[in-house]
Amino acid sequence: MVDILHRVGIKTSAAEVYTALTTVDGLAGWWTTDTRGDGSSLGRVLQFRFGAGGFDMKVVELTPDKHVLWKVVDGPEEWIGTQVAWDLDQVDDYTIVRFNHKGWKEPVEFMHHCSTKWAVFLLSLKSLFETGKGAPDPHDVKIDNWN
Repeated sequence: MVDILHRVGIKTSAAEVYTALTTVDGLAGWWTTDTRGDGSSLGRVLQFRFGAGGFDMKVVELTPDKHVLWKVVDGPEEWIGTQVAWDLDQVDDYTIVRFNHKGWKEPVEFMHHCSTKWAVFLLSLKSLFETGKGAPDPHDVKIDNWN
């Protein structure tokens, strides 16, 4: 198994980042404008749609202002069963976000694409708080034919 790992510091509170990870409006502000579901309750499913497809993620763990864990229950075959973890630490004026998309069976070409796109969206999350405007799909940076 292989993982996608990223780390970014965002000049805002951990509570604000947690809200952006657990509410439809928050998620739509930085990841994709087509977000549905409930991210604030265990066992609920979030649906994320993009021009090239989408993902459904079940909320598995929530620790307010500290940790969010989703399990992918529908989407591309490579994503099914993987988990997306967000760990938040408040350090002075910054929230350090440690991101992990874990459990990939092998480092296929699509994983390379997804790693870059996760970085693009993490910078969108950072921009949302530091400039007041994120760049969610369809306004994100397109990197190749998969978008």
